[in-house]
Amino acid sequence: MSQHKAKGGKAANPLHKPWTKDAGAKNARPAANKAKRPAPDKAQQVKAVRSVQEDEGKVYGENACRVLFSQRPDALIRLYVSQQMAAKFADVMKYLAAAKKAYHIVDDAELEKVAGSGHHGGVVLLVKRKPQQSLAAYLQQKGRKRDCLLALDGVGNPHNLGAITRSCAHFGVGGIIMKQPELLQSGAALRTAEGGGEFVAGLSCDNLPLALQLCKEAGYTLITTSSHAGTSLYQSTLPAKVVIVFGEEMFGVSKNVAKSADIALQIPGSGKVESLNVSVAASLILGEWYRQQLN
Repeated sequence: MSQHKAKGGKAANPLHKPWTKDAGAKNARPAANKAKRPAPDKAQQVKAVRSVQEDEGKVYGENACRVLFSQRPDALIRLYVSQQMAAKFADVMKYLAAAKKAYHIVDDAELEKVAGSGHHGGVVLLVKRKPQQSLAAYLQQKGRKRDCLLALDGVGNPHNLGAITRSCAHFGVGGIIMKQPELLQSGAALRTAEGGGEFVAGLSCDNLPLALQLCKEAGYTLITTSSHAGTSLYQSTLPAKVVIVFGEEMFGVSKNVAKSADIALQIPGSGKVESLNVSVAASLILGEWYRQQLN
């Protein structure tokens, strides 16, 4: 059975179901008193719950949780950790106890329920999500002489998104432009990113072709990739300010996006396979951009 460990280390009452708010004694009221109050508006209740859910997320995996704690400790709401991983997260438990926030030492079965995944790595954090930023707001920040952004056209697989985010953090990418940047903050994506999600902004846009036009007006060069055409990546000079556009693997970038590109790149290879996984392609191009900027 899962247990809540309090500041002194003693076991308290059995753990409530994950994500339900603990009911304190001060919240209990006699039934008669409740009857005197008007029933809350149901639509308002649903709206409030949805707002909380959209503002909160789950992060799991040791590296993702450790990096989040080092970067945004105030975002932590609750910790669930296995007995085997408890010693590694003793500092997090101490922090939560001092902040009067809950942590729970639970078994793997409970962790899987909380995470919604068997790949939890022995630890799950309930956290406040990073606030989203619009592309327009990002571009208004002046003074960037060198910057790399990614734009994703239809890429939605969380493991690809996590791997892309990890590469972006490694090579100093400023942000990822998407219609649904919240996908970058799913538990699976953040676990795969191994902490990289804390360093890469998700930049929201409603219309990708329009967003890319705004980037061009801000001095960015647009780069797309193709498995059939384009200049070899290793024979191209990549500008200091670029937006590299990737499409989903089946069809690539849309025609409206492709025709706005300034540079089309091809990653040379043996030709034995038609194309690379989108996260691998992103890593190779980002690595070459980073190498050129260092020279």
